[in-house]
Amino acid sequence: MLQLFFTIAFSAAPLTLYIPPVRCLTVFVETMEEMGMEGRVYSRRVFPRARIAWSRLLDCFFSPSPSRP
Repeated sequence: MLQLFFTIAFSAAPLTLYIPPVRCLTVFVETMEEMGMEGRVYSRRVFPRARIAWSRLLDCFFSPSPSRP
């Protein structure tokens, strides 16, 4: 059991290098919030257009074709 504990502890130790210090974490969070705000503005413009294009495409495929005389 002790060997398992040491194995897990030493394998998890390098993962602590990926965790930024708290003073850098706030800058990271601010950057992510700014990116989220910019993404919301972009998605509000794009998604209605994409929805309209998708509905028109589906209408072309599934609407009955006009009968030819």
